[in-house]
Amino acid sequence: MEGLKKKNLLGMDVDEFLSELQPYGIKKFRARQIAEWIYQKGVHDFSDMTNLPKALRGELDDRYVLTPVTEAKKLESSDGHTTKFLFCFEDGTSVETVLMRQPYGNSICVSTQAGCNMGCAFCASTLHGSTRDLSTGEIIAQALAVNDYLRAEGGRVDHIVVMGSGEPMLNYDNVIHFLHIAHEEYALGISYRNMTVSTSGIIPGIHRLAEENIPITLSISLHAPEDELRSELMPVNRKYPLPELIRAGKAYGDKTKRRVTYEYILIDEVNDTPRHAAELAELLRGQLASVNLIPINPVTERDFRRPSTDRIEAFRRALEDSHISVTVRKEMGADINAACGQLRNRYLERA
Repeated sequence: MEGLKKKNLLGMDVDEFLSELQPYGIKKFRARQIAEWIYQKGVHDFSDMTNLPKALRGELDDRYVLTPVTEAKKLESSDGHTTKFLFCFEDGTSVETVLMRQPYGNSICVSTQAGCNMGCAFCASTLHGSTRDLSTGEIIAQALAVNDYLRAEGGRVDHIVVMGSGEPMLNYDNVIHFLHIAHEEYALGISYRNMTVSTSGIIPGIHRLAEENIPITLSISLHAPEDELRSELMPVNRKYPLPELIRAGKAYGDKTKRRVTYEYILIDEVNDTPRHAAELAELLRGQLASVNLIPINPVTERDFRRPSTDRIEAFRRALEDSHISVTVRKEMGADINAACGQLRNRYLERA
């Protein structure tokens, strides 16, 4: 309708469709059909929803839109396992999304904020700060765009990792709503057990997630085994100190019976010594937890180096000898700067 700003329906669940479209007298099965067209089939045009009455399609087209993301850049790793997307929204805001083709399926890492304000010393996402939170629709638009990309090669998104740019716990409601929709059969149909939410250590968010009573994996970015060093690397530690964070992680594991993953970026001669390994093992002793060691993917603007293979292996072995479950993250996408924020920063600097 001329002069009327159309409302974006992307990011609503079936009940919200039902409420929003109540003036048109639609039934729940119609709301579900609309959801299936949007989330399962990736349709962006109401006229393509062929099992809806023609009059309803016209009403929807007059008053609503389904605004997808625009792909500004796409980088493919040389081994074919990783694809990094730079997506743009209507207002020009850009975010990164990464597709990782794993032996167990296709995993995507989505962003929840444009940029990040957490100020972690090793991260590219925080260099330009945070522009704004993403809406539920903008988060799920990333997943739908990657799903469309995979559909062309006969694949689909199997796992969701909320570990892109931004702090998910500071955009909690939109993140949880996104995960609920992604789980629904009428949408992506992804099991909660195939979802991971990462936090830099926002303790109230960890407690809220535990109360959701859904089996999502919690990932905590730790990166140091003692307060002083962690505060240097991660300013959030000054508000939510390490001992309190570890207690929150343990409480999450105890309540959900889900193993908490502690992410630990290994930085040469900063946090990768035998002493650090011993302190980390002591910190996590008795927890339902595992450690994911991440040799740092160097960021041009940060003066940190990747440890040698021998130092990485020595750290891993020290944790294992202390009976801590540990893995070393397989490097994916290093040749396309797959670490958070690197592609977006280059885009912003050229804009």
